Amino acid sequence: MPFQNSSPKGPPDVLASCLSQPTTETSAKMAAKADLPRKIPLLILDDKVLLPGSSMRIAVRDAASIRMIDSRLLRRDSLRSVLIGVVPRKSKSEDSGSSFLKTVGTAAVVIQVTGTNWPKPLYTLLVTGLCRFSIDGIVQAEPYLLADVTQLDLPSKQEAELKRNAELASLAVEFRLIASEIVDMLDGKIPVIARLKEMLTALPDYNLPDTLASIIKASFDEKLEVLNATDLVERFKKALHLLKRQQEAIKANGTTVVKVNQSSSRLKPLSKKFGSGSKKLYRNLSDDDDNDDEDDIEELERKIKAAQLPEHAQRVAMKEIKRLKKTPPQFPEHATSRNYLEWMIDLPWSKETKDKLDIAQARRDLDTDHYGLEKLKKRVIEYLAVRKLKNNLKGPILCFVGPPGVGKTSVGRSVANTLGREFHRISLGGICDQSDIRGHRRTYVGSMPGRILNALKAVAVKNPVILLDEVDKLSKSLHGDPAAALLEVLDPEQNWNFVDHYLNMPFDLSQVLFIATANSVSTIPPALLDRMELIQVPGYTLEEKMAIASRHLIPKQLKAHGLDVGSIEFETQSIKDIISHYTREAGVRSLERKLGAVCRAVAVKVAESSMAAEKSSGNTQVNTEQHVISKEVVERVLGPPVFESEVAQRLSVPGVATGLAWTSNGGEIMFIEATRMGGEGQLTLTGQLGDVMKESAQLALSWLRSHAVEYGLTSDHEVDLVERTDIHVHFPAGAVGKDGPSAGVAIAVALVSLFSGQCTRSDTAMTGEITLRGLVLPVGGIKEKVLAAHRAGIKRVILPKRNEKDLLEIPDNVKSQLDFLPVSQVEEAIHVAFQDGSPFIRIPGLLGGSKL
Repeated sequence: MPFQNSSPKGPPDVLASCLSQPTTETSAKMAAKADLPRKIPLLILDDKVLLPGSSMRIAVRDAASIRMIDSRLLRRDSLRSVLIGVVPRKSKSEDSGSSFLKTVGTAAVVIQVTGTNWPKPLYTLLVTGLCRFSIDGIVQAEPYLLADVTQLDLPSKQEAELKRNAELASLAVEFRLIASEIVDMLDGKIPVIARLKEMLTALPDYNLPDTLASIIKASFDEKLEVLNATDLVERFKKALHLLKRQQEAIKANGTTVVKVNQSSSRLKPLSKKFGSGSKKLYRNLSDDDDNDDEDDIEELERKIKAAQLPEHAQRVAMKEIKRLKKTPPQFPEHATSRNYLEWMIDLPWSKETKDKLDIAQARRDLDTDHYGLEKLKKRVIEYLAVRKLKNNLKGPILCFVGPPGVGKTSVGRSVANTLGREFHRISLGGICDQSDIRGHRRTYVGSMPGRILNALKAVAVKNPVILLDEVDKLSKSLHGDPAAALLEVLDPEQNWNFVDHYLNMPFDLSQVLFIATANSVSTIPPALLDRMELIQVPGYTLEEKMAIASRHLIPKQLKAHGLDVGSIEFETQSIKDIISHYTREAGVRSLERKLGAVCRAVAVKVAESSMAAEKSSGNTQVNTEQHVISKEVVERVLGPPVFESEVAQRLSVPGVATGLAWTSNGGEIMFIEATRMGGEGQLTLTGQLGDVMKESAQLALSWLRSHAVEYGLTSDHEVDLVERTDIHVHFPAGAVGKDGPSAGVAIAVALVSLFSGQCTRSDTAMTGEITLRGLVLPVGGIKEKVLAAHRAGIKRVILPKRNEKDLLEIPDNVKSQLDFLPVSQVEEAIHVAFQDGSPFIRIPGLLGGSKL
């Protein structure tokens, strides 16, 4: 596949580099800074000469050079690995002797590698000459040529020679004078000539022969003589002869000699009449091509005037059009300017869709598309109501936070349909480059706008609904922090003048309705989180999943598998069994897959019966027999139940408690197991725990040891609860990492159960963190934890008293099936965690539970 060993952060275009600063001066500095290695690989040229200070594109086709590029240039790890030696090959008329190479070559730095690997490797190198070298000997012939070399051009020695040698100084003065006269003969209004004049002014004297010899008209042999002239005086004389010949040709014929050749990205001779239309001489096209290019530019100008750009954008676009008219098509700047103008035309500066502000219809549409999600629907209706009262409302930044599979992404599409707006989804998962958001600057090769402007170009309106999916999956890299680049995008007070690096002018994003989705807010930077309005999208209850399956999932799967709605009937109990025994998730993705598996099994039967009927009677009509999906059918298709209630089995021995945990996939129940053995009083924790969980376990043990005598866990003569005893606390499912400040109560109850020999209640789960003084602190994720307890068949939930307010978000049907036991101290939690209360902790007035 084609590739290019450069990126928007790589080296800029060589021609632009040559004209913005003297290439020879730059190469001299590079040669002075980077000592030429003793051994360098060689690249052989048959019909070209690369002089120091000039740039050239070299097509590489021979196998040895391709192996050199693969092993050194494409796997470079230092400056030395991009240095190569460019050497002309001896002509057939010359005595080949022991070598087919010239003895003098040019050390060059490889700026760019382009090419393809299919159907066979073919590379093009963009190189810049640094200095001369002499070949002392070939040290390696395979897999590519490697030679011992000695650097010849040393800037310090050449400067000293110019100061010391009077003849050389006079040649340099004469050389610069003739070069200035040639430049003055050319049209100074042309940007290329003006740049050339600046370049010649800034060049050191010792670089003049090589630079001018590479620009003016000269044959292969003449340039070869300049290359072989290792003596500076001889080099000046040979190049001065070529320069005078060019000067005489201009005076005699009135012609210009400068041409920009796109293939080599350097200045070359061109002979054309010099007159009032001299600007067209630099387009290097036929008259027809010139006319076509002018027509295209005029068409661009007409489109810009018709695009209704804002005043500041119109001013920049017209300025860019003027620059485009003056730039020859062969210049890289021509294509860059053209692409920039086309982008400006395609962006929706003033196009927008009209919102549907029928609030009653919007409410019906949202209820039809999604079951539940009341908080989210309420926020969308509020936005519509305010929009109806105030037309210039800025788009809010909503962030849906919840476990996978609960419908965050599909809700964004539904919101767009409800508003009557265009919808575009941008996946942010894995993005690690800020240029993906803000775009690349136009100075880079291959630059382009960021994903925000790409989305607006795709939808062609300025007020779409843009979904920023997985905003919590952004990551940093050497190329910047994309989360920081989103700060301006997701700020209603700033995004009305969002500046993309490629566009480099303000673009109004205030009418865009941004919706972000995330599984967890813990990985979102605080500054970015502050700019978004969080809307929690919790998991579904059993009743909600059954309604979603009946209304949405089953019809969708029937259609996907080519089944009629009347050909299959799911019993209510079978749907409940699939939800309870084959899936244990907050969302409905696994449920949809299981329903799809059942539909596939039915599709096989329908297809077989249809084939049998067709063979027997020749009737090709599809069998319309109805298939009833019962509990037995579910087990036959999906196999034995995957999830069974294991709470009673786990809690049948002392030292086990049921905790509640929050994860990015929703709430889960978690068993804490503790055991004791003879030892030296050590505490062992297993189950891949984080630092917070380890501290919670140590805290619970310390609290229990400090109250052991008071609650009768030890006899009076025992000094310590764990004297001559080791304690092992294990959290099952050790392959899954666990951390968080909500397991303190469960660990304390498990330890009390261990030392008292009393089992905890099998229908009770708990959450909450404790302090060293025995206080129970509030925790987060109460709704997700309660729903997880409900899915697991738990009947009683112990939670911190300060979390009672969070129970208002629990659905009524769930609250009616659970007892909530709010506690403020560890003693209260221990008392209600056992069947008849703790035998050694008596708390007057403590009730068994409350219905909320």
